[in-house]
Amino acid sequence: MRHLSRTVRAAAVAALLVLLSCSMVLAVDCFQCHDGSDYRKKVNHQPAAQGDCLSCHSPHVARYSGLLQQSVKDLCLTCHVDTAVGGDRQRIHQPVRSGDCLACHSPHAADYAGLLKEQPVNTCLGCHKELPHSYPNTHEPYRSGNCQACHQPHQSDHAYLLVKAADELCLTCHRPAEVVNKHPGFPTPPANCSSCHHPHGSERKGLIRNQLHTAYAKGCADCHVGSRPVGMDACLGCHPQVAQEMASSHNHLVRYGANGCTACHSPHAGDDERLLKGTERHVCGECHEATFVRHENAAFSHERTDRCSDCHASHGSNHPAMMRGPINEVCGDCHGNHATFSHPIGADVFDPRTGQMMTCGSCHATKGSDYEYHTPFSGKRALCVQCHANY
Repeated sequence: MRHLSRTVRAAAVAALLVLLSCSMVLAVDCFQCHDGSDYRKKVNHQPAAQGDCLSCHSPHVARYSGLLQQSVKDLCLTCHVDTAVGGDRQRIHQPVRSGDCLACHSPHAADYAGLLKEQPVNTCLGCHKELPHSYPNTHEPYRSGNCQACHQPHQSDHAYLLVKAADELCLTCHRPAEVVNKHPGFPTPPANCSSCHHPHGSERKGLIRNQLHTAYAKGCADCHVGSRPVGMDACLGCHPQVAQEMASSHNHLVRYGANGCTACHSPHAGDDERLLKGTERHVCGECHEATFVRHENAAFSHERTDRCSDCHASHGSNHPAMMRGPINEVCGDCHGNHATFSHPIGADVFDPRTGQMMTCGSCHATKGSDYEYHTPFSGKRALCVQCHANY
């Protein structure tokens, strides 16, 4: 080989190493130690079925658990590039976002399609424990455990990981003419199906949501007069407290002419007395999706970010960010002990960076951070020197 050029010699050595590694794959029988029956089921991962263990595992030593050559997320995405987080799709299933593929899938073999560890419905309900297995009146796809009839398992362009926009999805099974016939006297072409109907099930026939708006329960005439649209005045006439809250300095007074109430609330039926059109995560996310994405991508996030109304006033407040009260008091409702030993905060302590009162929010990023305790900088030094640069 000494008469060959350096490039040719390097290529020859590389080819020899490839041959040696291939011979290793053939020579090493992993199943001498590992029970082969665990790797042969109804559905088999192709590398495992072919005995190509070294496509994922290192035979001797590795930085990752299970002697994996890369992290689980990076390893899976070397082949399953279509599942990678990115592009324009912002609704991403949390296990995908965190790279926890093994939360749902078995890496070698399984008895269920897609290498799922359990039946699809049990896989979904294993995390979504708030959902019952059945209702007195259950939507057929939900009854049969066919979650993927309506939801994407990894990511989607639509809220709730729906495969299509909600109304469009409903009309794939329910013909438009049938829908119109079921809504006699409806003032406009029926739309926004989930405003009245629960997509999974209900105690009421027709999958009508359990909590009826008082006016709707009595009939339509209280709100609807002819074909004239129902404005916010009609809503606020029965809910004067909401009108008062919306008069606050920080408020949700939006789209007054088009009845901004129905941006968040169903006028007919809901799952509780608030008549929200969905969970707080998705109702608030219609406008504040970037906030939730930041929370979901952060290494450390406040555990109650999905429960917005725990900290924020839904309609309006005289406190910044529509907090339910002064920020230190709101935080103190859960973190009361910090007031006795933490960094000084309150009306007598000023943040030298802003000249404003020092609050919990001066040092903590409640919507997510890359640092422990939700601090915007490392608490070991970088956070403190923001104010104490001379110490």
